[in-house]
Amino acid sequence: MSLTLQVSGLALLIATVLGVPLGAVVGLTRFPGRGLVTLVLYTGMGLPPVVVGLVVYLMLSRSGPFGSMDWLFTPAAMVVAQTIIAFPLVAALTMSAVEGVDPDLRLQVRALGATRWQTGWTILREARIGLTAAIVAAFGGIISEVGAVMLVGGNIEGQTRVLTTAIVLSTRQGDFALAMALGLVLLLLALGANAALLQLQGRAK
Repeated sequence: MSLTLQVSGLALLIATVLGVPLGAVVGLTRFPGRGLVTLVLYTGMGLPPVVVGLVVYLMLSRSGPFGSMDWLFTPAAMVVAQTIIAFPLVAALTMSAVEGVDPDLRLQVRALGATRWQTGWTILREARIGLTAAIVAAFGGIISEVGAVMLVGGNIEGQTRVLTTAIVLSTRQGDFALAMALGLVLLLLALGANAALLQLQGRAK
């Protein structure tokens, strides 16, 4: 369970640090190609995890461009794959949350002499419930993911085996009791994430 939280937690952190600013910029500004960026982000929300895993596998394999890093079949490769899965979720939902803020707020803030950065920060604070939902949605998407981490991690016992891949292995071996127990643990983690969302939303209100 600890490796599951470490991998998914680090991937979520990276995706949040990169995705929230990008989503805010796309949601707050108008620039050439904005429609294409929006399309790419929305398309990324539906990326098949197994395809992401395959691409990361090819990139990190010995014949790939990043093979010299020797990350394949390590937790680092799993973090990379999950970050790619979570990033468009965070960015696209952040963009939607920012766009949903009352446009008059931006005018009011600017009328008070706020800088562009101050205006953006104010809008992000106003959209904080949507931002929280974006982050939790991304967390739920990657902590329950199995295809990508199985491909790039290899499901090595004691090294890259996480809850989802352990469930798959136990099911294949016919140990359904253990698979159900691990599934329950995974559900409890998801429940905890949703509970955190409700608590943060309550504070935000």
